Amino acid sequence: MGRPVIPDPPQARPLDLDKLYAARLHAARVRPYLATALFALHVVESRQVHTMAVDRHWRCYASPAFVDRTPVEDLAGVWVHEVSHLLRDHHGRGDRVARERGLTGRGDRLRMNIAADCEINDDVFGDGLVRPKGAIGPETLGLPPGQLMEDYLRRFRLGPQTQDLVWLDCGSGADGLEREWDLGPAGAHGLSAQERDAVRFRVAQGITGRPGNSSKGWQRWAEEVFHPPQPWRDLLGAAVRSAASGPGVGEDYTYGRPSRRSAGVPGAVLPSLRRRPPRVSVVIDTSGSVSDSELGSALHEVAEIARAVGGRRDLVTVLPCDTAAHLVHPLCRAEGIPLLGGGGTDLRTGFARALRARPRPDVIVVLTDGQTRWPDTRPSCRTVVGLFPRQHEAYDEDDPDYTPDSPPAWARVVSIG
Repeated sequence: MGRPVIPDPPQARPLDLDKLYAARLHAARVRPYLATALFALHVVESRQVHTMAVDRHWRCYASPAFVDRTPVEDLAGVWVHEVSHLLRDHHGRGDRVARERGLTGRGDRLRMNIAADCEINDDVFGDGLVRPKGAIGPETLGLPPGQLMEDYLRRFRLGPQTQDLVWLDCGSGADGLEREWDLGPAGAHGLSAQERDAVRFRVAQGITGRPGNSSKGWQRWAEEVFHPPQPWRDLLGAAVRSAASGPGVGEDYTYGRPSRRSAGVPGAVLPSLRRRPPRVSVVIDTSGSVSDSELGSALHEVAEIARAVGGRRDLVTVLPCDTAAHLVHPLCRAEGIPLLGGGGTDLRTGFARALRARPRPDVIVVLTDGQTRWPDTRPSCRTVVGLFPRQHEAYDEDDPDYTPDSPPAWARVVSIG
């Protein structure tokens, strides 16, 4: 953090820990909600780093020459910057982005480091915390503030505007790629995964307890720590694909391609077993306990389900249901399906109606808040249940002792929304 000026001479002085710790104390005073994380970092003297850097195991590597020439107030800003990489899991996110986008080179990791710096530096300084000289922000690249590393990574490439940043290296804690000077998982004084999670949770508690003292970026981060976003559409799609690929699902016999066993039965032609795209029946809970926004979300899920089974909309049907099953709709355009209902809930009628269809479905997907009775016996096809979340116990105004049954063990359950 901060462009290096001169390399360490051969007989350099040892790391000035007093100055470095004074800077950390100043950082904790001006950013008290980060104190737990700042003091969780273990300092490692290193003459191979340009300035300061962190690894994914919460060790902070510091250059003695950089510490000597940098004012305490600037060092405090570097402390906050480096620990921000770890709190925001830039190493884990960098690994995921690298896998998803096929980013393998060191140039790609430099771009990740720059993008991560832009995410941090747009609102971390000020209010008593000095911005270190050379700190990169989104304005450096002509980019808007308030975005995430993944967003910035899409919006710039290495070129003339970044040629002065080749020295930048905040360590594996910023992009996930281990360095030669990195002590690695077996090195001393690293934090375990549980300890790292505990530090993040304590910092998030400090931010949410006094939200007026932190920036919008940190408040957004703290909210995600307590309520991490789940890729529920991916989970739902994976559940549907898993059910659709089970034995017997989407399988049929055909004479179009005779079985190889026909050779062993002279004079007879045996059919072969083929796989076809599975038929999916989507039962949507339209009872009064399901909100309009959840019904709208359900229609989006129908489109995702169609993609999960290969985009064959002609094989997906939608069945609105409260206490009675309504008309079965073929899937042409999800937004054009009328979701009739608004009464009580008994999705057993929806199951029965779906199973009476000809041809019968291979998979039944139920989108519901869970306030329903379930079939007593396992249906003859695979079942996936997408549950809208509820933060309180469900109840029935006509029966105070009523509690809904949990989805049965034979259903694959995914929380959505």
